[in-house]
Amino acid sequence: MPATYQELKDQIVNFVNKPDIDQTVDTFIDLAEADMSRRIRHWRMEKRSTAILSSQYTSLPDDFYEPIRMSISSGDTYRLDQESHAQILSRREEAKNATGIPKYFTIFDGAVEVFPTPADTYTLEMVYVGKIQPLSSSNTSNWVLQHFPDAYLYNSLMHSAPFLEQDNRLTVWSALGEKAINSINEDNNRAKFGSSGLRIKIRSY
Repeated sequence: MPATYQELKDQIVNFVNKPDIDQTVDTFIDLAEADMSRRIRHWRMEKRSTAILSSQYTSLPDDFYEPIRMSISSGDTYRLDQESHAQILSRREEAKNATGIPKYFTIFDGAVEVFPTPADTYTLEMVYVGKIQPLSSSNTSNWVLQHFPDAYLYNSLMHSAPFLEQDNRLTVWSALGEKAINSINEDNNRAKFGSSGLRIKIRSY
């Protein structure tokens, strides 16, 4: 299995037996990464960042994909409730844009929007799902390639099939890619929850 970006590219070319597609392989990998960021949820994707919160909007980290938790961590720590942008706008209109202690947040235009707009300065703690770090000539590996190289290989091959008009291979690569992604998500569940869960108690007589 590939361990580096170049090894991944070489194996894709070998699998499809098309040495003249070297320049297109990057696109297959990019599409696989976008797909995996949407479908994989693993503890290795969970990130934590802090920012100064002093206005209505605060920029998100560059690798932000979706929120897990937003909290105020200065003073009395508490969690912000997530609402839609329409709900936040309605609250702001009803309060006539009054400032105060932030209680709600939404994700809008690449930023965290809070309501009420802070009347003071706070520390915002962002716990979020980060995008899978893209592979490149300068970033030759990441946690997915290191621990689950089959996910990269088969999902890249899946995206190669339509381009190469290899429809007969699409089902095969899709099934193998799906299996690899399911394995990653199951690995996350085992790491987080172990063998805990509902257990049937057998009555002894």
